[in-house]
Amino acid sequence: MESFISAILGELTTRSINFFISKLSKPTTLDVEDRLRRVLLRAQVIIDEAKGRHITNQAMLLQLVMLRDAVHWSHYVLDTFRCQLHQDEEGANNQGVSRSSSLSKVNSAMRLYSRGAKTLKDLQGALDNLSSMILDVNELVLFLTNYPCLYRQPYSMHLQLANFINFLLHVQPHGADEELEVLPIVGPSYVGKSTLVAHVCKDERVRARFSEILFFHIQTFTDDELATFRYECELKHQNRVSESNLEARLLVVIELIGDLINEEAWGRLYSASKRYAPRGSKIIVTSRFDSIVKFGTTRALTLKFLPHEAYWYFFKTLTFGSMDPEMHPRLTHLAMEIAKMLYCYFIGANIMASLLRDNFDVQFWCKIVAFLRGFFHKHVSRFGEHPFDLLNQNRPAHLRRLATPSQVFVIYHQYQCSRQDKVPKIRFQDVMYGTFKTSGKFEFLSWRSSIPPYHSFAGTCEILELKAGGAKRKRSMKDGDTLR
Repeated sequence: MESFISAILGELTTRSINFFISKLSKPTTLDVEDRLRRVLLRAQVIIDEAKGRHITNQAMLLQLVMLRDAVHWSHYVLDTFRCQLHQDEEGANNQGVSRSSSLSKVNSAMRLYSRGAKTLKDLQGALDNLSSMILDVNELVLFLTNYPCLYRQPYSMHLQLANFINFLLHVQPHGADEELEVLPIVGPSYVGKSTLVAHVCKDERVRARFSEILFFHIQTFTDDELATFRYECELKHQNRVSESNLEARLLVVIELIGDLINEEAWGRLYSASKRYAPRGSKIIVTSRFDSIVKFGTTRALTLKFLPHEAYWYFFKTLTFGSMDPEMHPRLTHLAMEIAKMLYCYFIGANIMASLLRDNFDVQFWCKIVAFLRGFFHKHVSRFGEHPFDLLNQNRPAHLRRLATPSQVFVIYHQYQCSRQDKVPKIRFQDVMYGTFKTSGKFEFLSWRSSIPPYHSFAGTCEILELKAGGAKRKRSMKDGDTLR
């Protein structure tokens, strides 16, 4: 019996010692958070320096893209941890003044412990990954200063820009430049195709290589439309080259608004381009549809929306600006909730960030979160799709109004305004979150871009009254079915 008790006591002693040793050796969550914060600063310095350089080495660009993605993920993990910490503190305070049962307190403590263990694992994983990334790019940092400085670029498009410019500056072997080289650029609406093209066309090396840069917007492929191809092109840039200069080349940018039906349609478009383009000229074709990929003479550039972690970093930067989100943990938590509901919609991020900046108040932000959560849930339940998915595809979408719950407004069509005198005066936020009143269809301004090509995004919509008593409209979604 004594030997049995002695064995038990020995086992308990050993386990206690191991427990305390593990406690002393394991870093706490706050320790990992502090280390991750410092590593993030080092990574951000590298990325900021790289952003200001024109890097041509593809391997270096890929490393920087991987480092940028790791930074976005680490920021997301860190912000999530801070929001959870703030929620836990609020929950503890609420429990302190409430008369909850012992069982509920135990359950709450177990949930906090489980969530804390996952949070520590996520923080440690982000720290290890980012630290490894920084070690990998140590040599890259030494070479950064060897690359020339670069003007302002669109968000997260460094790799695409480099591949795009390499294509335009590539010189074909003699005799192989009889045919025009074609680069397709594919991506959904509002993903940044026009922005990418505009920035490349501003590059001095590109402007020096091509005597003219022409833009052509085309919806269909009628003979009349293609016959006036050269005259309908919009001249974006022109070099004053002499008539004796045999190196005059055109860069033709074709924006396909519709889809290419077949190879015959492309053949007509290509022939129309070739008819006016001298040897060495090149064609850029942008479209929402993958059907243009097979007509390229080089690998197509495919643009996609940002992953959620990168989108959160983008939205947070827009929303808080020069303010420190750490000083506003409650608002940061609400902003994360809103970002999740925006479905990585670029225009939605700009509209919402502007609205939140103008109303920097916890109660207002809470009201927006509750409004969006209820509205999106009802829309998905009724129509089977998120309204921003419909807007990204330029399909009709039904949106609620915050100030007047008895009304919805239907967005029928969206378009870009290149001329400032054609931009509508009514703003999207005035319609959805304000008290704007009108009857019939009208035009509204969604957002005005502050970077090239400085497009203004507008749309056509109509405010409708919801029928009382739950009466249902018989029209389909296509014809304007109303959300209740």
